[in-house]
This record gives sequence, C-alpha cells and structure tokens, in this order.
Amino acid sequence: MLEASVSFEEFVQGSSPRLFRTALLLTGHDRAAAEDLLQVALERAYRHWTRISRSEEPERYVRRILANASNDRWRRASRRPERAMTADDVATVADDHAGTVADRDYLMRALAALPKRQRTVLVLRYYSDLSELEIADVLGCSVGTVKSQVSRGLARLRAAAEPPAERSWRL
Repeated sequence: MLEASVSFEEFVQGSSPRLFRTALLLTGHDRAAAEDLLQVALERAYRHWTRISRSEEPERYVRRILANASNDRWRRASRRPERAMTADDVATVADDHAGTVADRDYLMRALAALPKRQRTVLVLRYYSDLSELEIADVLGCSVGTVKSQVSRGLARLRAAAEPPAERSWRL
C-alpha cells in the first residue's frame, strides 16, 4: 500500500511493472496494445490524481481504471470487422526454447482466445489475486457472474490444454 502523500511520478515508477503485466494479460499478450492500454489508464488516473492519491489503495483504483479501459477497447474493437488470421500473423516458437517457454506461450494464446469477460475475470482472479467479491466490485457485476465466468474460462483453458488425441474421443 502506498502512502497518501505519494506523487503521481512515484506511483507510476513503483506500480507500472505490475500494472503493465496486468495490461499484457488483459490484451491477450499484445505488447503494443498493453502499452497503449496502460498509457490510457495512467492518463485517466493523472487527471484525478489528487482524489485517487487520497484513497487507501491507489493501485487498486488504477487497476479498476485499467480493467474499464480494456473493456472500452474491446467495445471499440467489436465495432470493427474482424479479419481472418494468416500464417504470417502467428509467431512460431523456436525449437531451442525450453518447454516451459512453449507452455507459457500456449497458455497465453489460449488466454487470448477466451472471450473478453472470461479473460478479464481470470486475469484479475489468478494474476492480480483479487477475490471474487473484489472482481465483482471492479467489473460492476454480481459474484455469481464472476464465478460462472471463472468456471467457463477455466473449462476452456483445460480443454485447450488437452492433447488433440484426448480431445477427439470426447467429441
């Protein structure tokens, strides 16, 4: 927790790495989009810093701004038509990388493929370590909605993690 007298510059220096990692996960690991998202959130926070800095947990407040800005981004994106991905759009994992790097890449892709609400809830729950009640507060929804979105998102991630041979016999 930061003190109430912290300057905006000190806040940014101390909390940017954590907020950026959250932004990365909210954007499906798109670094450029995460940088833009964090910039928007910090700009919004700067405009109201006098009030935010007096709060007990300014980082929590800014994380809420970040989640809302992410939802705004998805709303704007949904108004633009999607285009099919080509083979050139998908980065490949180098053979010399460790298996854990490949697993992490696979998990990030699976997380990015989730619907925005499920991804947001999973990021806030398992990355930012917020409780279901805190997530419901941040997103302005019920705890039941948070629970159902977590359940559905985890089910999709589990299904994506199964080897293709195991998936085929269940179809």
